[in-house]
Amino acid sequence: MKREANSLIDDLAENLVPVRPVQPARGMAIVASAAAATMVLVAMFMGFRSDLFAGSMSAFFFITNGMIGLFGIAATLTVVRMANPRVGGGNIGVAWAAGMLFVLPASLLAVYGPTAMLGRVGSDPHGIDCFLVSACAGSLTFAALVFWLRRGAPVSLRSAGQWTGAAAGAVGSFAYGLACPFDSIAHLGVWHLAPLLLLAVIGRFAVPPLIRW
Repeated sequence: MKREANSLIDDLAENLVPVRPVQPARGMAIVASAAAATMVLVAMFMGFRSDLFAGSMSAFFFITNGMIGLFGIAATLTVVRMANPRVGGGNIGVAWAAGMLFVLPASLLAVYGPTAMLGRVGSDPHGIDCFLVSACAGSLTFAALVFWLRRGAPVSLRSAGQWTGAAAGAVGSFAYGLACPFDSIAHLGVWHLAPLLLLAVIGRFAVPPLIRW
């Protein structure tokens, strides 16, 4: 019996293939490259806003895009870490970051009220364009994160998909935000956050079949 067990172990060992360790630093580098490529494409095809380096933009521009960028980093780090299965690795930090980010539309709602807020948002002629372009701009980051998750073994697939979409939406919105010339809180606080929600929903349902193991 012992000889048969050893023989079986030897047979199994012969079929093993060495696998490169899944290191979070490498995953962050891959996503950072995708984000940089996204910003280069935005600069090439749309050009950054002319006053980007002049310091004449409104405070809302810096606040909104800064919060979106920081959330994108937090969400990306969460997804990259989820490629390594572990116990007790909650996502409370990035969840709080998401909550703080959506203080912007909540503040808009509190200041103007539902009717006036809908009027401001609905009358924005550039809102839909910003929303769609920002969502599309997150595609490279989305693909990079899915690629990284496929290399690992995430446990919570729906959660991984949700944060993948949110991170991609944040990167896309931040990148396009460097080209968008509109600074109003109604525009930035709604149309530049909407891609995060859209891609989070898409990711929650589309990513799990792609990374299932």
